[in-house]
Amino acid sequence: MRRAETLCTIAPMASPHWPLFGLRLRTPRLVLRLPALEDLTALADLAAEGVHDPETQPFAVPWTDAPPAERARGLLQFHWSCWADWRPSAWTLNLVADLDGTIVGTQGLMGTDFPVLREVSTGSWVGRRYQGRGIGTEMRAAVLGLAFEGLGAEYAVSAAFADNEASFAVSRKLGYREDGIERRVVRGRPMVVRRVRLDRAAWQARRTVPVTIEGLAPCLPLFGLDG
Repeated sequence: MRRAETLCTIAPMASPHWPLFGLRLRTPRLVLRLPALEDLTALADLAAEGVHDPETQPFAVPWTDAPPAERARGLLQFHWSCWADWRPSAWTLNLVADLDGTIVGTQGLMGTDFPVLREVSTGSWVGRRYQGRGIGTEMRAAVLGLAFEGLGAEYAVSAAFADNEASFAVSRKLGYREDGIERRVVRGRPMVVRRVRLDRAAWQARRTVPVTIEGLAPCLPLFGLDG
């Protein structure tokens, strides 16, 4: 049996109390879903291998500076904490990206007071051995499809350190525009964060990745929306 078939078998069934387990975002190459324990284990193994050049730190919270075993364990705890903290007024949806049965990265979509603001933010990473193949673009396109088409968002925002060209290349490809800067302290020194913003019109004009959304209807109340 292929690994893709195995993952399909062990993936948790959607619960009427937690229907997010039935949500699927499909792109030409990927399936994004809420992770089962086996998916989280695969993602944690990927994180332990390394996500970026150790000489740099692309994350505002430098979780990848931890030793590999601690990094892997912390990843599981982070995902579980997002489930536990979920509220319709403030939610973080962290999905794993499945490429032909292999977990290759994770894509997050976050919203605060979403029914009023209609704005989401995103964050992601791809395992180092899978980088440079356009997977990051496809992952973000998937959650943008969920945000704008599925949830009715008006804006999507993102941010990265000024030297993170890979992130900005994805943003430019998807139609984001510059939205100002911030300054953060990382590893004891100041870093410039560049913000980018995508509105609904720009998203519609730059859509190139087809996205299919499955299992969304029963999830809408969890996002603060009417079913």
